[in-house]
Amino acid sequence: MTEHGSPPEESLTEPFGVADVVTATTDEHGTVTEWSEGARRVLGFRPEDVVGRPAAELLAEDVGTAGECLAGRLSWSGRVSVRHRDGHPVPGELLAHRRVGQNGDHWLLVWRATRRPRPSTDAIPVEWCFDQSPCVLAIFDTDLRYVRTNADEERAVGLTGEQLRGMRVTEAVPHPECERIERAMQRVVETGGRQFLEIYLRVPGESREHAWAIHLAPLYDPDGRLCGVSFAAQDTTEQYEARQRLLLLNEAARSIGTSLELTVTAQQLADLAVPRLADFAGIDVLASLETGDEPPAGPVTGPVTLRRAAQRSVLRGAPESAVEPGATVTSPPSSQAAQWLAADVPALYSMTDPAVARWAGQEPDQAARLHAVGTHSMLVVPLRARGVGLGFAVFARHRRPEPFGADDLLLAEEITARTAICIDNARRYTRERTTALTLQRSMLPQRVAEQTALEVAYRYLPAGTGAGVGGAWFDVIPLSGARVALVIGTVAGRGIHASATMGRLRTAVRTLADIDLPPDELLTHLDDVVIRLNTEAPTDSPRPTGDIGATCLYAIYDPISRRCSLARAGHNLPLVHGPDGMARLLDLPAGPPLGLGGLPFETADVELPEGSVLALYTDGLIGERDGDAAHQLDVLRHALAQPDCSLQAACDAALDTTDPAHCDDDIVLLLARTRVLPANRVTTWDIPPEPTAVAQARTDALAQLHAWGLQEAAFVTELVVSELVTNAIRYGRPPIRLRLIHNRSLICEVYDTSSTAPHLRRARMFDEGGRGLLLVAQLTQRWGTRYARYGKTIWAEQDPPGSL
Repeated sequence: MTEHGSPPEESLTEPFGVADVVTATTDEHGTVTEWSEGARRVLGFRPEDVVGRPAAELLAEDVGTAGECLAGRLSWSGRVSVRHRDGHPVPGELLAHRRVGQNGDHWLLVWRATRRPRPSTDAIPVEWCFDQSPCVLAIFDTDLRYVRTNADEERAVGLTGEQLRGMRVTEAVPHPECERIERAMQRVVETGGRQFLEIYLRVPGESREHAWAIHLAPLYDPDGRLCGVSFAAQDTTEQYEARQRLLLLNEAARSIGTSLELTVTAQQLADLAVPRLADFAGIDVLASLETGDEPPAGPVTGPVTLRRAAQRSVLRGAPESAVEPGATVTSPPSSQAAQWLAADVPALYSMTDPAVARWAGQEPDQAARLHAVGTHSMLVVPLRARGVGLGFAVFARHRRPEPFGADDLLLAEEITARTAICIDNARRYTRERTTALTLQRSMLPQRVAEQTALEVAYRYLPAGTGAGVGGAWFDVIPLSGARVALVIGTVAGRGIHASATMGRLRTAVRTLADIDLPPDELLTHLDDVVIRLNTEAPTDSPRPTGDIGATCLYAIYDPISRRCSLARAGHNLPLVHGPDGMARLLDLPAGPPLGLGGLPFETADVELPEGSVLALYTDGLIGERDGDAAHQLDVLRHALAQPDCSLQAACDAALDTTDPAHCDDDIVLLLARTRVLPANRVTTWDIPPEPTAVAQARTDALAQLHAWGLQEAAFVTELVVSELVTNAIRYGRPPIRLRLIHNRSLICEVYDTSSTAPHLRRARMFDEGGRGLLLVAQLTQRWGTRYARYGKTIWAEQDPPGSL
């Protein structure tokens, strides 16, 4: 500035003749906090002269208090005369921007002295092209200050060309994106290369945010010297939003439907839509879908019960919603919700539409909440899959100023249609899983059979929803002679087929156990069953099942001898925890899985002290697929080692770290604590192979019944002993032994080394024999024959009167 305060002439050394611009900042009280070098050159004040003083002292005229000019504004501009250091006023243009910071608000002040009118020149086509170009154009000098702008730039920034002249872009529009632009322009000045960037912001001249594609290029004078930067910006909002919609569709294809849980799928839609499409999203589905029921195919004829499957909001706590996730709302068939459910096409509403007003009258609380947050636009998109309605999604905007448009409607319809298919897939899977789980549970033991040889506890957990119900199973089968069979097995595969196969194998095992086969022979017959099932499988099924793969472990425990006979077909080794506190895996012969055929199974006999705990389990417990078998076995050992711990508590402790929802396989854990039948409850006699020995056998048996206090069972017992011993002497081979067992029932057994089995037959009128075994079958509750390696045992079991 000259001595007399007049603006200096444009320097011929400056390519564009840009005058200095005064910039300063003040705090919220109007105290100067920063003073630029340009301010010192133009007004003469040094920074130490001004910083800390009220900015109002620098004004040469009364423009009112700062509160009057700036109250409630984010920016202000106007003509203001500023006092020079020598005292004379300097007229100019002031532009003030409010900046919000962590330590309070402050103001950025940009002031430029009024310039004398530039001499007019005849317009030339090049200038017309610059001024009237359909994109934003500007020229900056090497100090990154505005030199020239076209009309579109002035409209975008909201300032005139004279006001912008000499300013930086960050001074005209204080925004982080403009800082990016300025850094890019600095790179142009430093490198001489072009720059391109895309930004998304709302400029003062626009009511909403826009996307801008910005090209920056160096400007050279005729001598090749860099003299400025060319700035060109194109509004690419439509292209940007189209790309965002494509990205949203791509993400929907990738992220929606990754789970087979209905609520998770619905939440994926809500998370995708907010905030990229809407400020709030609520997804309501028919309540019956969660159990896998078929949705109604025809029009709505009765009350509609909808469940809020998912929701999301840009506001904490989703204040727009009057319904919590998981809650249900029942509406009459004439309600607006029922009409939305039955609709075939989506709908776009403003909050003043009649349909919204009708819905507000039916659900006033929900409508009031939407109005309270300032909702101005809604989309209602039906969830339809395979021609039937599953529910609908509601999208609302209240923070984004622009209402939903036709493109938003198409986008919402596309992602919602995909979600509807995924929700219907989840419903179908839920139905199939529920069916398979119901079938499997119906085929598993509903309660453990009563017996005294073992104390039994078990746990069954189906695989998580993502894996599907498997074919794990177990059984506890009472056998003759007070013995008990323990069975555990798995069937490869998932779903109804695995459950049905498991049921067939369990039935086969029970049938084979009824004829008292030893473990290795039972598994051999079961192997034949699986091979037969594979042979009979239909080859033209639309869903081929392939070969059936199965494992099984079969164990028989005798409480009299304390011996346990076990054989396994590809199953895990059982764990035994003894009374001494030691836990070990039983070293059983490794048998092949069922269905291979031609390979033998072997039986191992072990003696289990009274109080030993035998643990049978499936792969799902020890997590073999995750390589965590050793850890889970240690957990099981620790659970069994707890003092005075019941088997039920041990089961819970063993499964305490298992999350069924994330388990890939069914979990079965079967624990059995051994008991021993007291010696005074078992009596054995050797019978001479002579007919006269029958009378002595009857006498000895009656004496033992008197000793046990079972006199009321004497008549039936005497007949059973007489018939069985007589048959053994007449048709069997010595040695012959008679044994009475006093357990929950009274058991009479006769052993001989012959393999000839007796059978029932109906005696004719004049036959002298053939009625004895028929009488035994009629007078006792159960009878049968079991074979050993050498010989057989014929037994009969009765429930005598009184307490046994």
